[in-house]
Amino acid sequence: MRNRLWYLPALLLLLTACLPGSRADGPGPRPPADRPNFIVVLADDLDESLMPYMPRVRRLLAEQGTTLSRFYANLPWCCPSRATLLRGQYAHNTGVWSNNPPNGGFREFHGSGQEKSTLATWLRSAGYRTGLFGKYLNGYPEQAPGVPETYVPPGWDTWVSPVAGNPFRGFDYTLNVNGRIVHRKPSPRTYFTDVLAEEARGFVAAADKRPFFAYVTPTAPHPPAIPAPRHRSLYPGAKAPRGPAYDPPDMTGRPAELRRLPRVTRGEKEEWDELFRQRARSVAAIDEMVESLVEALRAKGRLKNTYLVVTSDNGFHMGQYRMAPGKNTGYEGDTRVPFVVRGPGVPAGRRVNALAGNVDIAPTIAELAGARAPSFVDGRSLRSLLKGGGTSGRDAFLLEHGTARATRPAGPGDSAPPYTPATREKAYLPAFAGLRTDRYLYLEYVTRERELYDLWTDPHQLRNLAGTDPVEPRLASWLGRLRACAAERCRRAESGAP
Repeated sequence: MRNRLWYLPALLLLLTACLPGSRADGPGPRPPADRPNFIVVLADDLDESLMPYMPRVRRLLAEQGTTLSRFYANLPWCCPSRATLLRGQYAHNTGVWSNNPPNGGFREFHGSGQEKSTLATWLRSAGYRTGLFGKYLNGYPEQAPGVPETYVPPGWDTWVSPVAGNPFRGFDYTLNVNGRIVHRKPSPRTYFTDVLAEEARGFVAAADKRPFFAYVTPTAPHPPAIPAPRHRSLYPGAKAPRGPAYDPPDMTGRPAELRRLPRVTRGEKEEWDELFRQRARSVAAIDEMVESLVEALRAKGRLKNTYLVVTSDNGFHMGQYRMAPGKNTGYEGDTRVPFVVRGPGVPAGRRVNALAGNVDIAPTIAELAGARAPSFVDGRSLRSLLKGGGTSGRDAFLLEHGTARATRPAGPGDSAPPYTPATREKAYLPAFAGLRTDRYLYLEYVTRERELYDLWTDPHQLRNLAGTDPVEPRLASWLGRLRACAAERCRRAESGAP
């Protein structure tokens, strides 16, 4: 009998080679040891003006990797942006339009079942261990009825996320640590960003040999932007940027809501300068976190096989177009966010101007990991771009904002009374849809107001060309195709103007 069975190992090898997904049938799933690791550091309200205050990110990521200089947030607000990152879908497809019910927040994301299929579940199904460290979605977990503080969403092996307290103030908060509730009392050792850094370092340096995905989400530099005690005295003379868009003397062409705003007062400028200093100080701990993660990877021999990304959920404005500090507009300062990456095959010291955005993060990581992204994904993989290719394949990026928050403006000629410095923070642009092309920014508001800017000649968006530039009908038609697109239709619509 033994002599008759000598051929079985060879026969089994031949049969295996003929199975779908085998090497004979094309590149199949790579062994776990060959797959790259991923760390995504998603700051909260980090805009380009703060990048000079992160020298370690510049030295360890930008100089050793690639910067995407035209990377956009589809909807520049915390929860909608994070939902887009996890699903690879535009906000009109996630249905997460704001931070709170009835059209946003954790409640909408959880209640609609979207947690069942996210970047975390895709990677976990592909053999990755996954960990979230920090802020998840606004309103987690209290917004959703029946969801306990111990709740861990699908797809996450390791979970460290605040469920109560004051993480935005840096101290005195309560964490859900893998289903166990842990309160962190205020002390120099419990600064929120530092605690997340420690937890993430332990995760990436663990003895577990599986490839990993670490999603690290500090609350800095979101206001009130409390810095770590060791950073409280940094940058005593720093001021908020005062470019041409800061407190402009002429608001002609702006939506009615902004035309109601008064000039910025001296007291407001001083107040906003102090907030800017606090924001710059608070990112110092994120900068140190990135360095500590690089050192942990290097010590374990994992640095060369790890993609490390630093980006943000949205940008931030301070005085631009007379607006109080915040986000939620379609202007460059709010929608364009930093994106720096280093990793295997990523050229060092490279800066790329191709259009990309948060809708692309999930499909990019999925492809690099050898995982399967679902067909509902709107974004596109940037693998070729990150590896040295010159284009993302996109000619336009969709911007949008729909919210349940009440707004007063009714359109041009609105008779609402002017704002005062005391009421400035109540100014809030109405819902909009828009697109950013290589050259133009075009916005359409529910009030039927429109804005069009030629960024080649007017990078600070000071001269509204709506109603005067012959390119507008083409952009309006293009936007019409994008604002209701889904999946492959989004990618086709983005890649060619009407």
